[in-house]
Amino acid sequence: MGRLIGRLAPFGLKARRLPPFQSLVRSIIYQQLSGKAAETILGRFEALFGHGRFPKPEEVLALEAERFRAAGISRPKATYVRGIGEHAVAGRLLTLTACDELTDAEIIQRLTEMKGVGRWTAEMFLMFNLGRPDVLPIHDLGVRKGFQIAYGKRSLPEPEQLERFGQKWKPYRTTAAWYLWRVVDQGD
Repeated sequence: MGRLIGRLAPFGLKARRLPPFQSLVRSIIYQQLSGKAAETILGRFEALFGHGRFPKPEEVLALEAERFRAAGISRPKATYVRGIGEHAVAGRLLTLTACDELTDAEIIQRLTEMKGVGRWTAEMFLMFNLGRPDVLPIHDLGVRKGFQIAYGKRSLPEPEQLERFGQKWKPYRTTAAWYLWRVVDQGD
């Protein structure tokens, strides 16, 4: 890991601190899409509301199902986005203040109770939105591929192997994940 840090650009992850509703909806839209395609769909989604800002949960719930499809959002993703909106309106969605009082494990548990929000989405929320320093998304293909390249492995590590090895990086596993992603980006 030391060689990677010395060879690649300095660590550059800053917490976004977006409202959880906005962050999670963005994550759902980005799931399993290239960044460019997801950005286009997100732009279309925001344009549905016509006011140049991210919509409120109540506005999303009032949107007709066909409008999601017109923006390029699949039916399952539309269901997940609406579910997050329902949690927000009912007061069951974590706030940033509440997140600041909870452990990573507690946040993951609470977020993954919502349909469409799995462990990976919760981990990305912890890393990118909250700026939590010790998150290692062991199921993330990019992290696993980066480990394979950086450590000269013939095959992708199993998540459990990466979890064990990653204990060495505590309490900075978010930084380690960021560098493993950079290895893949660099094609090293």
